[in-house]
Amino acid sequence: MKAQQHDPLRLDVAAFVAAGAGLRGDWPGADLTRLAELQTPPQDMALAQVVWQADGQPVPVTGSETELWLSLKASVRAWLTCQRCLQPFEQTLDVQCRLRFVRGESQAEALDAELEEDVLALARSLNLRDLIEDELLLALPLVPRHETCPQPLPVRTDVLPDPAPDEQPAHPFAALQALKRRSAD
Repeated sequence: MKAQQHDPLRLDVAAFVAAGAGLRGDWPGADLTRLAELQTPPQDMALAQVVWQADGQPVPVTGSETELWLSLKASVRAWLTCQRCLQPFEQTLDVQCRLRFVRGESQAEALDAELEEDVLALARSLNLRDLIEDELLLALPLVPRHETCPQPLPVRTDVLPDPAPDEQPAHPFAALQALKRRSAD
């Protein structure tokens, strides 16, 4: 099943997962506005397409009880600003996660604290685009930077000049020591 391009994608999570349904598609990068605002592409360059996939997975547990799982995959080439050289660079953000849905916020909070998996309270409907955008935002690096900056970083020599080879740098407390001696006299 292919998602529509410009409509927000709202899912009835329980029905989608119970049917073991799947969706896949792509969205223009500018449609994920929170992610788009954080990007710094070169001038006149469009943001890359976000390619995504969502699959519902009902997992039988005991008796008639079934756990509801949603698998998400998403990928986009994002333009970030290197925090070392301050130049834009492109980095792939890849997301693969499984979300477990449970009935009620209190159960979600209790299980989320105990388990490593992400647990969400089952809602009547879910905006899949917002969920995928949230996961991509979480995949952003804390400090974006090139592995190796393309140009050497400038070195400021005017900040702390090197002392002359035969000159000893002044001790930082030498002036304080001189004041102390004067007041003792």
